[in-house]
Amino acid sequence: MKWIKGIVLLLISNVLFMVAINVIVNVVLPVFGVNLGGDTASLLTLAAIYGFTGAFLSLAFSKQMARAMLSNSQQITQPRAHAEQVIYGSVQDIARRLNITMPEVWVYESPDPNAFATGPSKNNSMVAVSTGLLQNLKEDEVRAVLAHEMGHVYNGDMFTTTVLAGLMNTFVYFVSMLVRRFFAERDQEGLGFALSLAVQIVLGFLAMIPIMWHSRRREFGADAFSAKVYGKGAMISALQGIDRWVSRAQMEPSSTADPLVTFKIAGPSRVMRLFASHPTIDVRIAALERL
Repeated sequence: MKWIKGIVLLLISNVLFMVAINVIVNVVLPVFGVNLGGDTASLLTLAAIYGFTGAFLSLAFSKQMARAMLSNSQQITQPRAHAEQVIYGSVQDIARRLNITMPEVWVYESPDPNAFATGPSKNNSMVAVSTGLLQNLKEDEVRAVLAHEMGHVYNGDMFTTTVLAGLMNTFVYFVSMLVRRFFAERDQEGLGFALSLAVQIVLGFLAMIPIMWHSRRREFGADAFSAKVYGKGAMISALQGIDRWVSRAQMEPSSTADPLVTFKIAGPSRVMRLFASHPTIDVRIAALERL
């Protein structure tokens, strides 16, 4: 399956990133007399290199990784059907209004009504919609969802999330390095290594709380952007349509899991509130109604 290939590519790329960083830190920099890891300031610098390099490399290759995980997808460059014209034309119209580069537009096979935007910058991005979105929502609702995704692009949400992730990664690496150094100085390197890994896992899990909080806040901003472009009624109607589909889907057993769910507008269901990437639909509708 294509999404499995995408996940494998993501894992391989992350391993290669870490190998490259280790070579730079442990081989290249010492050649120029730069040795990191001795004092606390050096540990913090090293943690920042690890934390931000991984985050920004993931951002730089986000489009490639997303495309690799899309199932039965095709890029729309010349619309050939009315549905394709609705998608492409809406994105093109909003891009012109905002004076930004036209994002890549993709349609991928998936029964859930969803869409997502990703890319390193507002002038280098992509917007993708599922076939389920086209099948379950009306035309004005589809346009509202596309405006929501273009709001993410224009607001630079991918970049700000990456910066926040880099900060959280730096904190996690720094604390784990302090733990490892503490035990290494007491000739307990094995214990220090094990505890540093445990600290990374626990703090990495907790670091998701502020990242997911930011993710939920950016959804409100994207909803407000859609309301400004096409009116809040269309976005509210789209969310209600998605909610109806989710309610029906919860009544039916499913063996498929969407690997791109964290990119998208509908978000996972029944997730602990602190770790949810999206607010609940009723909360989003209430926020739109207050506009």
